[in-house]
Amino acid sequence: MTLRRSARVLFVVVIVLVLLVPLKRLVVHLAWKGVTSPPVERLWTAGAPGSLGNTEADQPSIAVFLPARWHSIRAGMVICPGGAYKLLMSGYEGADIARWLNSFGVAAFVLKYRIAPRYHHPAPLLDATRAVRYVRYHATRFGLLPDRIGIIGFSAGGHLASTVITHFDSPSAAAADPVDRLSARPDFAVLGYPLITLQSPWTHPESLHDLLGANPDEALVQELSNDLHVTDRTSPTFLFHTGADAPVPAENSILFYSALRRHGVESELHIFEYGVHGAGLANGHGGTPRVPALLTWSALAEEWIASRWPNERTWSYSMLFRI
Repeated sequence: MTLRRSARVLFVVVIVLVLLVPLKRLVVHLAWKGVTSPPVERLWTAGAPGSLGNTEADQPSIAVFLPARWHSIRAGMVICPGGAYKLLMSGYEGADIARWLNSFGVAAFVLKYRIAPRYHHPAPLLDATRAVRYVRYHATRFGLLPDRIGIIGFSAGGHLASTVITHFDSPSAAAADPVDRLSARPDFAVLGYPLITLQSPWTHPESLHDLLGANPDEALVQELSNDLHVTDRTSPTFLFHTGADAPVPAENSILFYSALRRHGVESELHIFEYGVHGAGLANGHGGTPRVPALLTWSALAEEWIASRWPNERTWSYSMLFRI
C-alpha cells in the first residue's frame, strides 16, 4: 500500500469515527429521553377518595410509557418513585426507569401519588393500589395481559410498593366503579433500596414522619412494617440494596427477603458492597451517581423479569442504560 493510499484510508477512518461519536451520543440520548412526552392519565375522573382539593397535588395520575407493540412482552409495571413521602423523584426513579423497562419490552406507568405535607397514609396506598387496578382494567388498550401487571419502587417508593404487595385488598364484584372490581395484587415486584420497616433501628425517621405524622400510633407503625405482613400470597419479588446505604440500611431488604423465604414466595436478593442511597440506574445520568459496581442490578432485574415469560423474550437495548 502506497503512502498516499494509507493516508486516504486513515482520513476515511478518522471521518467515520468523528461521525460515529455524535451518532452514538444521539442514540443513547434518544433511548434515555425518548422522542415524545408520555401521555398522563388521571386515576380517578371524579376526584380521588379523601381529596383535599382540585390542584395537581390532589389528583394522582400515571405517565404512560409503552414500548412498540412488536417489541412488547405484554407485561407492565407501575413505578413508585421515592422521595421520603414528601417529594417524588420522578426523573431518575421514574421516567428513566420507565424507558429502561421499555428497552426490553415492558410497559411502564410512572405513578404520581399524594404526598406530605398535604397527605399522609392511607392516601399513597390508595393511589398505588388504584394504579395497579387501573392498568389491569386497561390492559387490552395498553397491549398487556392482565396477569402480567407488576410494581417497582425505590426508597420510600419501595416501601409503598412493598405495602401494595402485602396489603392489597380483595376486589369487590359489587363496586360501582368497574376498575375497583379487579384485583390490586401485583403479579411481580421489584424493590430498589426499599424502606420496609417503620420500626427502629432500621427505619428512615423522615419517611416515617411524612407518612404517619408526628407521634404515630404504634399499632399503625407495626401494620406498615411490611416484613411483618408477608404471606404466601405476597407477590414474587426481586430486591437490591447496598451495604453502604446509610439512610435506609440494607437490613430492610434482608428482613423482607427473609420473610419471603419463610413463606415460600419466589424471591431474589442482591446486596452490593458499594453505592450510595438513591442511585437509580447508577449510570450517572440525570443527577444520579455513577457507580460501576452497581450498574449490573438492572441487568439482573431484567433477566429476572424476562425469565418469567421465556417464550416471549424480545431483543433488548438495555445496555444503553449502563453506558
